[in-house]
Amino acid sequence: MQLVNEIAVGCELGEGVLWHPIEQCLWWTDIHGCTLYRFNPRQNKITRFSVPERLTAFGFTADPERLIVSFASGIASFWPASAKRVSHATPEQGRPGQRFNDGRVDPRGRFWAGTMNELQPDTASSALYCWSTDCHRELSGLQISNGLCWSPDGATAYHADSPTRCIMAYDFSPEGRFSDPRLLVQTPEGAYPDGACTDAHGNLWSAHWGAGQVVCYSPQGDLLTCISVPTSQPTCVAFGGPDLRDLYVTSAWEGMSESQRLTEPRAGNIFVYRGSAKGRACDFYRL
Repeated sequence: MQLVNEIAVGCELGEGVLWHPIEQCLWWTDIHGCTLYRFNPRQNKITRFSVPERLTAFGFTADPERLIVSFASGIASFWPASAKRVSHATPEQGRPGQRFNDGRVDPRGRFWAGTMNELQPDTASSALYCWSTDCHRELSGLQISNGLCWSPDGATAYHADSPTRCIMAYDFSPEGRFSDPRLLVQTPEGAYPDGACTDAHGNLWSAHWGAGQVVCYSPQGDLLTCISVPTSQPTCVAFGGPDLRDLYVTSAWEGMSESQRLTEPRAGNIFVYRGSAKGRACDFYRL
């Protein structure tokens, strides 16, 4: 994979990057900046949408104006152009420090979002929720829910609990239930698995916060490729472009000291890599 482009946006906490296969545009969120971004590479144009609170993850819907999202407070429908939102579920309401974090639409069109505790990030107080026609909690006892994605056939779900440095694999039923948990990867000290995606061959691509790397693993957990990123805090990955061979990597300067920011001036930018790996189109919310 070669670095072929860079989108200089300087997000404090760039996250949740997704390629819209119909629009042929890239979307991502700056969680702490309360800004949603859309980038049209053909026009080299960035559009910024203000959001009413921190938007942590999202998915596309059949309505081109509407997203399914997780705000810090809960799951909602959101219309970026008008800033209209309709709340669906706030299962962590009233719990100090809890907010939603990473999320994604599954192959059957349900929206999933996990939580974290900003006051006590190393406590196992968080969970993974699913929203379809109602909200249910599927995983609990997590520290920071992250890296949710599925195998191309939808039979395996992957999920990371960042502070534990564990990437887990689960059997995933058509009804949306996780079973048979097994450890896929234990990442090295200082490499915290963040956002992830799978490619067309079923390999898992994981951004490693703190290590300045994106790592590709086989479905069996074997290390296949390691990409060095020009900042220590990559956050999320997505394949895109007309042929789905561009790998987009978001990053963050959250928590960096002034001296760190001087040594990592590109932190918060989007890095675009290109190689032989091919991604697959993201799933749309359908329920």
